[in-house]
Amino acid sequence: MKDVKVLGSGCKRCVATAEMIESEAARLGLAVHVEKVTDYAAIAGYGIASTPGIVIDGKVVHAGGLPKAGDVARWLSA
Repeated sequence: MKDVKVLGSGCKRCVATAEMIESEAARLGLAVHVEKVTDYAAIAGYGIASTPGIVIDGKVVHAGGLPKAGDVARWLSA
């Protein structure tokens, strides 16, 4: 199971990012645990200045703006 954190304030882009991750994981048949991190100190701890950010299994894979579905699929498959 992949551990995925979506870093952000809870804005529309952050919610859309979390939904995209869940959708792509389901499409790929992968089990994921998606956690939304809204604490600014925790977000800063990952070195993220622009949200939404995505952390998969402890590694920052994206920061700032809505990711592309193809990128999400590639990150989840790695």
